[in-house]
Amino acid sequence: MSDQQKINIAEQRVQQIIDQVINFWLAQNKAIDTFLNQHPDEVYLQEVAPGRNRAVYVLAHLIATNDGLLPLFGFGEKLFPEIAPLATEGESAVDFELSFKDLKKQWESLNLFLEKRFRELTPEEWLGKHNSVSDADFLLDPQRNKLNVLINRASHQNYHRGQLIFLNERKVLAKLS
Repeated sequence: MSDQQKINIAEQRVQQIIDQVINFWLAQNKAIDTFLNQHPDEVYLQEVAPGRNRAVYVLAHLIATNDGLLPLFGFGEKLFPEIAPLATEGESAVDFELSFKDLKKQWESLNLFLEKRFRELTPEEWLGKHNSVSDADFLLDPQRNKLNVLINRASHQNYHRGQLIFLNERKVLAKLS
């Protein structure tokens, strides 16, 4: 096998790994989409468990977090800066009522936009630094790359999907009472 063939195989394997990570992120989105379409909208205005966040806040938090990927990856400015504080703060960080219907539309449009942009990145771009790390820090820790950020964001979504499932359990328990 020639050196060029070895390089081609290595590049194909890197692309395969990148595709798997994107697909993992998409699978988390799809699972959340499925959950968001299970109940009437007013159900999502409830706390997922007593004393916990409302489901509508969890959705806004996930949107704010994904929206933060745009400047982080060099895709442009955030699409929904009005909910940006919800990436790191509680629901009281915004002074307006969260509309579940509007948030669902934002969630869908943002994730479609991100998927399109993710598919356009080259392996070199995926393994390159994101915009929150300096060149010097990236040289010290090259794992601070875009692909690693997406892995972490997909895991973050999965964590919050687990929180949302408590809402299903509460709804079922309420029916039994």
